[in-house]
Amino acid sequence: MKLLSVNVGLLREVEWNGRTIRTSIFKAPVSGRVDVRKLNLDGDQQSDLTVHGGVDKAVYVYPSEHYAFWRDELPTADLGRGAFGENFTTEGALDDKAVHIGDRFRIGSAEFVITQPRMPCFKLGIRFGRADIIKRFLHSGRNGFYFAVAQEGEVAAGDSIELLKRDENGITVADIVELYTADAAKQDLLQRVSALAALPENWRAYFRKRLWKPDA
Repeated sequence: MKLLSVNVGLLREVEWNGRTIRTSIFKAPVSGRVDVRKLNLDGDQQSDLTVHGGVDKAVYVYPSEHYAFWRDELPTADLGRGAFGENFTTEGALDDKAVHIGDRFRIGSAEFVITQPRMPCFKLGIRFGRADIIKRFLHSGRNGFYFAVAQEGEVAAGDSIELLKRDENGITVADIVELYTADAAKQDLLQRVSALAALPENWRAYFRKRLWKPDA
């Protein structure tokens, strides 16, 4: 597994549906080693900290293997690395169905833990100039995921990605997205996810509300 690019972007203002929107979704690759901090990467910004950023969403990761699907879906779109607002574009076995909430990795001298999938907001529509991308992205099975920074350090394009520890609960990023988008029929999985310590509390609270017998 390898880090193909490190992508950062600063806040900018864009016009969208007659409004001025502040966004940092426009990311571009940078060269050299980049400092990794608890809240983000050096040179990167998050424009609305009520829904972006924070310790549980410090770094957004998107596997390069997903790009082939989007090139077919969006043949006229600009799909350079960082196109989906990701900080890390990766190569290797990091598919949403293969990695687990709580898995820990080393990249460069930094260490990371997977916390949650990426849920798209209207700013993804701004990035691609089309509102329908939000629903298409959510249901594509290609959401990518967020890292919390377990140990600060430095990373650079070309660094290897080493799996340090697989979370024993075995709940994948794709499992979380499926529970979010589907009905509450999978009560056993909902019970497990509701108690998953590596998943942020706001997610666990959401899933607890969907349990038929939350106190059982």
